[in-house]
Amino acid sequence: MDSTILLILLQDGITNGAIYALLGLALVLVFVVTRVIFIPQGEFVAFGALTLAFMVNGRIPGTVNLLLIIGAVVFAVEVIAAMRSSNWTGMGKTAAWTLLLPVVLYLLAPYIVSKDTSLWINVLFSMALVVPLGPMLYRLVYQPVAEASVLVLLIISVAVHFALTGLALVFFGAEGWRTPPFMEGEIQMGPVSWSAQTFFVLGTCAVLIIGLWVFFGKTLYGRALRATAVNRRGARLVGISTNMSGSLTFTLAAAIGALSGMLIAPVTTVYYDTGFLIGLKGFVAAIFGGLISYPIAAVGALFVGILEAFSSFWASAYKEVIVFTLIIPVLLWRSFGAHHSDDEE
Repeated sequence: MDSTILLILLQDGITNGAIYALLGLALVLVFVVTRVIFIPQGEFVAFGALTLAFMVNGRIPGTVNLLLIIGAVVFAVEVIAAMRSSNWTGMGKTAAWTLLLPVVLYLLAPYIVSKDTSLWINVLFSMALVVPLGPMLYRLVYQPVAEASVLVLLIISVAVHFALTGLALVFFGAEGWRTPPFMEGEIQMGPVSWSAQTFFVLGTCAVLIIGLWVFFGKTLYGRALRATAVNRRGARLVGISTNMSGSLTFTLAAAIGALSGMLIAPVTTVYYDTGFLIGLKGFVAAIFGGLISYPIAAVGALFVGILEAFSSFWASAYKEVIVFTLIIPVLLWRSFGAHHSDDEE
């Protein structure tokens, strides 16, 4: 290995690490607010990448139909709940985001989907298709069991992962896809040429992380999520809806996952089940932070990305084994420093 190879591997590691950092942050966010270890986070990576890939190739993505189906199911569940409680407050808003939004996107799809459509318009339309699946998934699966134990929620997450993987196969097929890079060109830095796409990925990740920091520190909804993360019962006592917090959290997680998939699709062929492996690497990063610390999770993600890059050079057949084996010493280190505390609920 010479300095050129070292810098090339470092470039790949930092790029992948930035993606894993976003996924790690999303996993930490979901866990601290809802106590859900969100295994299906990787499926949103695949949904975002494949939706965009279909659109740039002039094909209507299966997400259009999937959103219609799940939206109708969520609306039916809300109607049944309203009938049981005789409380129809908020049904207009529910109908807007579960029925009206999917129908509008379904009707717009034939006019927007084209090989001549701008990449940025495709990105925005893909986000509009994928992101609503997050709160819909929360309403269908997690909200009814929000007070269950962490173990029960983990088991449910595993089941949701398999369900979403099957749906991805049905609506996208088994073929792998790539998307065009967001930025073309090379930037010479020393002996190595860094692609403009790499800097776009790093810049996007930095902007998103700063945006999340501002959201949680400066906005009312962000502070509500922080309060729910600190003490769910206390948040309810001061009038913060934990259902709203959970729905908003899953919306953010879906947005981060979909955007991560779009960022990684130009450099990696994405299949219907690719997101699971990428999401697991984000989970390893989240474990670095104990599923509670955002900065440590981000640092852990960069380490995971760099370790993966160098492992692919020295032992490519075992790179996944090396990355996932990393979780063992991290768990041991955290177990020695952990203090037991009873669940607040």
